[in-house]
Amino acid sequence: MEQSNTPPQEPTTQNKFTNWLKTSITARMLMVGFLVIILLIPLSYINSLIRERSYRQSDVVREINGKWGNNVLVYGPMLKIPYKTYTETKTYNETTKTYLTETKTFIKHAYIFPEKLDADVNVNSKTLNRGNFESAVFTTKMDFSGHFIPTDLSSKDIKEEDILWEKATVIIKTSNLKGIKSEMVLKLNDASYSFQTNFNSDNSNKQSNLDVLESGFINAKQLSDTNDDAFSISMAFNGSEQIDIIPIGKTTTMSMSSNWADPSFVGNYLPNDETKKITKDGFKADWKVLQINRAFSQQHLNSIPNLNRFAFGTKFMVMVDEYQKSERSAKYGFLVIGLTFLIFFLIQTMSKIHIHPFQYLMIGLALTMFYTLLVSISEHSNFLKAYLVAGVSVVALITFYSKSILKSFKFSSFIGISLVALYAFIYVIIQLENYALLVGSVGLFLILATVMFVSRKIDWHND
Repeated sequence: MEQSNTPPQEPTTQNKFTNWLKTSITARMLMVGFLVIILLIPLSYINSLIRERSYRQSDVVREINGKWGNNVLVYGPMLKIPYKTYTETKTYNETTKTYLTETKTFIKHAYIFPEKLDADVNVNSKTLNRGNFESAVFTTKMDFSGHFIPTDLSSKDIKEEDILWEKATVIIKTSNLKGIKSEMVLKLNDASYSFQTNFNSDNSNKQSNLDVLESGFINAKQLSDTNDDAFSISMAFNGSEQIDIIPIGKTTTMSMSSNWADPSFVGNYLPNDETKKITKDGFKADWKVLQINRAFSQQHLNSIPNLNRFAFGTKFMVMVDEYQKSERSAKYGFLVIGLTFLIFFLIQTMSKIHIHPFQYLMIGLALTMFYTLLVSISEHSNFLKAYLVAGVSVVALITFYSKSILKSFKFSSFIGISLVALYAFIYVIIQLENYALLVGSVGLFLILATVMFVSRKIDWHND
């Protein structure tokens, strides 16, 4: 009986390629890198989700503020004094061979700012909630006082006899007409004057989003006297987010007190550091602005200048912005996925344990779920609790899943500890502001050094 010895068949190209995919370190690296790139797709959707929820929050806050009262900006009080101007038109008469002169009279206005303006502002702040969103709102009482010096328009080439003293008024411009909660009465010397809205007061009002309040005609004799004209006025507003005034006094002071513990002082001028006090129960701040500190005069002709850029005051905002923190956290998603896959890759390479690409994909999707959990939970709780719940859930899921893949308690425990350290590292970076770049750079350097140390004995040429 003859036995035939069949020579072993050469492996086909397909078998070689399949074997290379299973055993080659390079193939594993390419596969892991490809999966990381694929997982950028759900990460981009998560970033879009965070932005969408943030925009929704802004819309709800604007709606709350619009119904309660918007930010408060006060520009005034100022005197509005009408005066006459003349234009002459000469027409040549062919019949009489003479020129006919026609004089037309126009009424224009001079706007006089006070010599001194003092503002005493008391703000009672609170938060209003709608669903998961909240906005900072307030009720404020603003007491203004000061005085006007005797008006002299001769420097503007306006004659005394052309000034219509009996038609003079006082005007105030404000951004929050809807939020006014009490009648406004001006006391000028010994007389009182009420205000009414005047949407046609001046064409310059179109230059800004400020409405005009105008008093009735004031006592003309008071303005032409040689004595200063003292005034006082009180206003009460429902408002939100911000209170500002424009320093139109030759010397302007403002004192503001509130129960809001997290103020942000904004505008062209900051309060006095020596008198500013901020505690958990509120704050108190004082400002003083001199004429030399701002580049505009006390008298203006024909129109009211737009001086909004000189405004100063305080912003009342909810300091905790969960969506901003979630967005910053999601920006590190690529780093978290990459480092986690690197840990599994090193374990696979050093222990010769086979990990299927599908298992890598499941781990990556679990890591992306962290951010959806973070956003959804933070809408109903604070960011720290949401971060802890999302982190513990994802770390536990991946740790138990890796136990079934790697068949080793040692490896799965190492992965769990590594993920805890990684999420803690990301949380620290998110909380830091001035030192975030420094801490992040040092942390990444230490991670790189650790990877280089662990991988130094791997035979990278065994492909």
